[in-house]
Amino acid sequence: MDNSSPSLLRLRLAAMLAIGFCASIPIARSTDSAPLMENDLMPVPAQLRFSPGRLRVTETFAVAVGGHDDARLQAAISRALRRWEARTALKLDRVAVASAASATLVIDSREAGHSIPSIDEDESYTLDITASKATLRAPNVVGVLRGLETLLQLLNRDADGFFLPVVSIHDRPRFAWRGLMIDVARHWQPIDVIKRNLDGMALVKLNVLHLHLTDDQGFRIESRTHPELQSSGSDGHYFTQDQIRDIIAYAQARGIRVVPEFDLPGHATSWVVSHPELASLPGPYAIERHWGVFNPVLDPTNEALYRLLDDFLGEMAQLFPDACIHIGGDENNGVQWNASPRIQAFIREHGLKDNAGLHAWFNRRLSAILARHGKTLIGWDEVLHPDLPQPAIIHSWRGPESLAAAARQGYRGILSNGYYIDLIHPASEHYLNDPLPATTTLTIEEQRRVLGGEATMWSEWVTPATIDSRIWPRTAAIAERLWSPREVCDVNDMYRRLAVVSVRLEEVGLDGERQHGFMVRHLAGEQAAAEDVKALLTLADIIEPVKDYRRGGLQPGVVQSDPLTNLADCARPDSAAARSFAESVNRFLFQPGQLDRVQAAKIVQQLEIWNAAGRKVAGRPAGTAPALNETASVAQALAEISVVGQDAMQALLSGHAPDGRWVIQCRAQLHRATEPGPAAVEFPIVPSLELLVAAAAEQDQRSSLAPEAWRQHLRAIAFPPAPPTS
Repeated sequence: MDNSSPSLLRLRLAAMLAIGFCASIPIARSTDSAPLMENDLMPVPAQLRFSPGRLRVTETFAVAVGGHDDARLQAAISRALRRWEARTALKLDRVAVASAASATLVIDSREAGHSIPSIDEDESYTLDITASKATLRAPNVVGVLRGLETLLQLLNRDADGFFLPVVSIHDRPRFAWRGLMIDVARHWQPIDVIKRNLDGMALVKLNVLHLHLTDDQGFRIESRTHPELQSSGSDGHYFTQDQIRDIIAYAQARGIRVVPEFDLPGHATSWVVSHPELASLPGPYAIERHWGVFNPVLDPTNEALYRLLDDFLGEMAQLFPDACIHIGGDENNGVQWNASPRIQAFIREHGLKDNAGLHAWFNRRLSAILARHGKTLIGWDEVLHPDLPQPAIIHSWRGPESLAAAARQGYRGILSNGYYIDLIHPASEHYLNDPLPATTTLTIEEQRRVLGGEATMWSEWVTPATIDSRIWPRTAAIAERLWSPREVCDVNDMYRRLAVVSVRLEEVGLDGERQHGFMVRHLAGEQAAAEDVKALLTLADIIEPVKDYRRGGLQPGVVQSDPLTNLADCARPDSAAARSFAESVNRFLFQPGQLDRVQAAKIVQQLEIWNAAGRKVAGRPAGTAPALNETASVAQALAEISVVGQDAMQALLSGHAPDGRWVIQCRAQLHRATEPGPAAVEFPIVPSLELLVAAAAEQDQRSSLAPEAWRQHLRAIAFPPAPPTS
């Protein structure tokens, strides 16, 4: 569900190297001399103003509730103070004091808010911190929850201890729908995964958990009206209804809605394992163990299907209190419908024209069932049809144009195109992807129909051990895009704050970083020496899993039961080491004046470390750790491209341009490194090395070109346009 091509990768990385991500827009405004570096907040509030002064946080810190009070508010205060205790080692009183006069923090909520989290919940708040007191005001408890997360992020430390900066914040979200979709069908994700990710969502003010509960690979929800669905379609891995209630309560305590998805009529293999009579062609069927778009699709001409769906969806409507139920509706390839003379005759007899007409007919029936049970239908782009009932919400995986088309036709919509975190794109790309960009041509009324967006964690290539590292911290950048003003788009500052938020995510229980180290040590083998593990960690830190859908082509034999503990599973999606190296290369090559010798030393040292690590991992005896066999070639490639960088730096520092044959050999070496093998990883440092090679070859031109002309000259050589395709 993405139109990205591998050839775009080098262009994206080349663009990153230019550090022209977005105009540098200040994210805090102040009329005094207070340092703006105090702002590590993510997402950035709508309005904030720092002033001189600090409110000390000691063991005497006390909280008073001055307005509405209830159990959800008290639980949120207790959770917040527990997090501060863990961070500060201070012993804090988690019970609110009676007197606002004696409190350090006064919370004033006017009312409880909706008993069930709602799309029209007012999440605004104000937070005023002086040198003597902090005051958090909100129209309801959900606004307080959002303000508490900001307060928690403001805690800082100096030589005298912990403090809060003096600041005034007026904040509200830009979009009402800020979600994370977790696919528990392809790879089962148990309740502890869901809960810790709910805590991460709350930290960055996301407010919709979208659970993708059924697909070809699994039926992950207990039905008591049709227990055969989960007993035959789940391998025993599914949420009981009591567990779902637990998840909903956990989410509600954090001001988060839970929207279930039951994929219909395609992606339906797990439905027809127990009900082959409802498929468009005869069975039998078995749970699918591979990934992709498969033929089994439900038969919209079979009235028995609607009786089952009425039972099941009615049951789910009682279980899930949210106003919306997602019915999927995507990727029906039409194979079974085309192969059924009966279904094709039905299309003709009912004047439906084609398969799209039949799909629309099915969606109308489904919408009517949901409406009877008090629910609004959500579906992926494919459900959009002129006959779709107007309350429906369009969930766009195809892109902004599709989302805008739905808005023009009167439908509300949410965007996920550009937020597919499973495709391993960097946070910078997600961050600059806007549901309503400045260039939008939608009218004001049409813009109101764009509700927001969702990050999507499809689970083909994740397990409970790796899913946190694929969701976080990049989803925090998406959360900021959906909460903060459009003008907040400084990518460099986003990455600075993302590093801080990453630590805070660990604080609430996300274990991507812990699992990263564990998986690398596991890959190295139990008997690996410390220096071998260190070298492998260095390698894992400088690679990334391949982007988009390439891994399936490189590792076609992987099935649902495989452990996913190889090198690609150890690699992070957005290498901080590669970004740091790119920054050093840019400063070295493009700062006005002489070459920056400080940056040169950093580059040379880093290349030496990578070369040594690559040789170390590649040189381990074959068979010492079977999983390392595919890693050896990657390590050897790292050593070789590091040598290319070292040679280029030597040429630049000596002032002697190499001959053309060297340039050809280096480019060939780097090109080979861009072609991932069975390990399904890639080197995000290659564009930086291509720039160094181009600079070494063209260094005689530097003195005759203005700085920007020099930059453009090198980029044109390092990243020539791809030849046109026939």
